[in-house]
Amino acid sequence: MQSSPAWRALARWDLLRTSWPWRSVAYLVTGVLLGEVVLVVFLFALFTSTLLTVLVVGVPLLLALGFSGIPVAAMERRRLRIIDPEPAATPHRAPDRPGLRAWVALRVQEQATWRELAYLILMVTVLWPIELLVVVFGLGAPAAMILVPVLRAQMGEVRLLRYWVIDTELGAFATMAAGMLWLALALYPLTLLAAAHGSLARLLLVSRETEERRRLDELTRSRTRLVEAFETERRRIERDLHDGAQQRLVALTMTLGLAKLSDGAEAAELVGKAHEEAKLALAEVRDLIRGIHPRILTDRGLPAAVADVADRSPTPVDVSMELPGRLPPAVESAAYFVISEALTNVARHSGAERASVTGRLEGDRLVVEVRDDGVGGADASEGTGLAGLADRVSVVDGRLMLASPPGGPTLLRVEIPCVPIPPSR
Repeated sequence: MQSSPAWRALARWDLLRTSWPWRSVAYLVTGVLLGEVVLVVFLFALFTSTLLTVLVVGVPLLLALGFSGIPVAAMERRRLRIIDPEPAATPHRAPDRPGLRAWVALRVQEQATWRELAYLILMVTVLWPIELLVVVFGLGAPAAMILVPVLRAQMGEVRLLRYWVIDTELGAFATMAAGMLWLALALYPLTLLAAAHGSLARLLLVSRETEERRRLDELTRSRTRLVEAFETERRRIERDLHDGAQQRLVALTMTLGLAKLSDGAEAAELVGKAHEEAKLALAEVRDLIRGIHPRILTDRGLPAAVADVADRSPTPVDVSMELPGRLPPAVESAAYFVISEALTNVARHSGAERASVTGRLEGDRLVVEVRDDGVGGADASEGTGLAGLADRVSVVDGRLMLASPPGGPTLLRVEIPCVPIPPSR
């Protein structure tokens, strides 16, 4: 687990000039307030359910306390952003079936539920008292000392710690200076405690194992969909060759055979017919090759290939590809097929009158956007090929984002990490 920014800030000589001490103070103060509320509510619920157990009604309430860590953990994951800006996603999975029974059954089986309950108990019995003590002595005491000049001006004298009487102006300002020094020194242990609490919360409430397993599951599903897509594409190529080019070549062979057995004008007519069959077979093979990997993409790069796709689209497409040069072949191929499939979806499903394709480099990422003015409502779960596009982009460590509200317009944005290929000399 990587250290949080608060831990790294502790090693800086200019810690007091950063925002982390004050973020740590905010984290500890909100933790003390939340811990107090949780302690009162938890003890009240425990006391009430224990009394009602005699009437059997309290048994479900007592069992429900086992899930009390779930809402507290949800609040803690939100509060964790104060001290640790890293995303803190919930480790819980969504039930496969609707209903309370399915939810309870799933939560009982999850280790995260019991880690969250352990965190709640640790929070109200250990963390909250420690943080309350540290906040009082680290913030309350120096704050009171800093306010001594104001209090003395109003009351004439100020009594600190019961026996320390301050009744002179010099003593008041000396106390204020000591309080400011105390506060400056106290910010270091306050930041340390906040960083330690944040790390503990992330360890118990944001399971790395769960996140890694979720990513692995998504990666496995993505690879499975890609294999299925490749198998479908292989069968399409096989079918196109069998039903298209192969039939043309068989007809060509038969026509040339008949021309060989014929004489004069009939032979010339058959040769002409064979020539037409050869051109049609060549065109079908060329279209098939373009569908696998277009020659223009290999020879002239992504802008020219995208322009070619736009010219063949039944929907008018405006193209703006501002690239400094050639990109890695894998990046060009992924971007090309995403654009091609996106424009196919526009023509088939969107009802758009016009579309646009833009491409540019932003830092070390290729950003491609496909827009249309159609009816919107595109959804990856409806089988429009968007899931396949996301899988293809994920292979090159890219990401796909879609905005398609009902009524339109639709924006498909793809970001792929890449470094342009330097021009050869």
